[in-house]
Parts: sequence; C-alpha cells; structure tokens
Amino acid sequence: MQAIYAHEHITIDLSGPKNDADCRLDDRELTLSGLKSMRKAGVKTVVDQTARGMGRDPRYAQALADEACLRVIHATGFYKEPFLPEECYTMDEDSMSRLFLSELEDGIEATGLRAGVIGEIGAGKERIAPVEEKIFRAAAKAHRETGAPICTHTTLGTLGMEQVELLRSRGADLAHVVLSHIDLSGHVDYMIRLLDTGVNIGFDTIGKNNYQPDEKRVIWLKELCERGYAGQIVLSMDLTRKSNCRELGYDYLMTRFIPRLVEAGFRRRWLDAMLWENPARIYRLS
Repeated sequence: MQAIYAHEHITIDLSGPKNDADCRLDDRELTLSGLKSMRKAGVKTVVDQTARGMGRDPRYAQALADEACLRVIHATGFYKEPFLPEECYTMDEDSMSRLFLSELEDGIEATGLRAGVIGEIGAGKERIAPVEEKIFRAAAKAHRETGAPICTHTTLGTLGMEQVELLRSRGADLAHVVLSHIDLSGHVDYMIRLLDTGVNIGFDTIGKNNYQPDEKRVIWLKELCERGYAGQIVLSMDLTRKSNCRELGYDYLMTRFIPRLVEAGFRRRWLDAMLWENPARIYRLS
C-alpha cells in the first residue's frame, strides 16, 4: 500500500517557548532511520509542515529525504503565537503575502528549493489572535494567486469553523485546505460540520494516545467513512519530539495503525483515499 504522509516535520524546534529540549527535532541519525523505515513501509512522499520560525531547514530536510528515497514537500508560512518570529509583527498583510509568493514561486531564501504548501499556519485554543488572523489573510491571498494548498494548525482541534470562515471569506478554495489535528477534538458531530463545508480534515496525530487513544480514532474514522467522507480525510503522525521518534517511529501509522483499520473492516478504497488520493489531490501532487 502506497502512502503520502500529509503532516510531518523532518526538523522542527519549538523548544524555546516550551522550555523543553525534547521539542527540538535535530537528531540526524534518529530522523534518517525513521524516514527509511517509513519508506520501507510504503510511504513515498512527506509533506513537511515546518514553517518559518519553527526551526525550518529545507536543505537539511531535503538531504535526509533524498537519502531515504522520499519526496518531500516544503512549506512557507508562519505558525502561531508564541512561536512567531518578530517579522510577523512588523510585516503588513501584503508584504507577508509577497513573501509567501516568493517562496512558492522563486524558492526559499537561497536554497533553490520551492515551497509547495502554505502551512502550518495556526491559532490558539481560545481565539485567533490578530497577528494569526493576519497570517491567515496573507495565506489566503497567496493561495488565490498561486493555487497553493493551505494547511492549518488547530489547537486540540478547536476553532475549526472560525478558521474555515476566515479563509472562505478571503476566497480560499476549501477543497485545497486541510485543518490539522481535528482527531484531537474527539467529537464526530463537529468533524461532520467541518466536512460539510467542503474543507478537508487531518487525523494526523496517529499514535499520540496521550491526547486521544487510537481505539477511538478507529471508531471515528469508520463512522466518517461510512457516512461518505473518506474523500476529505488525510492521515499522518505529526512527530515533533525526539521521544515521539524513539517510542513510536515514523512507520507506526503504516505498520501498526493501518492493520487495525483493516481488522476493523475498513474498505480498501477508504484507505487508498485517505493515504494517497486525498493528499495527492489537495496538495496537487502528480
């Protein structure tokens, strides 16, 4: 079975605001070993959602992906408070949009590598802060001009409808927008309300049982697929800690979670949609 991991981080550094060195994913051998195991399990492409100010290093990510024989999609954008660099507060919306456009069309800084997604742009749990709203508006503008997909971060699955309305009001094509971490909400009715807008959702914290148990993810996914939403769901793991990589491994989704879905009676067409067809369509991958 072939797969595209829709939301990962080959490198990331959230250690400063979190005051936790485990949140700096910089162990080259650990990451490379994980990527190789992922490739062996059938993953062909990784969408790296590490935006500006999150420890993004596209040369490093590309080198590891190349060594593991994986395709990597790089990101442009900014994350959320308190992980935003100072430039987010000084740039206006148009300048920010032009920056995203430049990284999508011309390349990221001096790397020669072009971004293929605007993400992950995010919001906190209680509200979308003004600076985060500016990022969403700038992302929507760059998306309209280029067609580049957008991936958002929701904190524990919250504020999904607010993000949808903000992007839709700015002319975004929701068919090419993914709201991440919606599995963490734990509410199927809420997931359905989101899906009915035409947006895509990520069950992209697979294996993180300290947030939600995979047993429930299996139940929620089956209900959504049976209701006809298999074409709007993507899967991934969103590993952001060295401990995640050691304890779960990048291949957990393919080697341990997918067999559970098969055992639960998931149809092959649902799995093909969530693992391959949906991310290929959303991220315009040929």
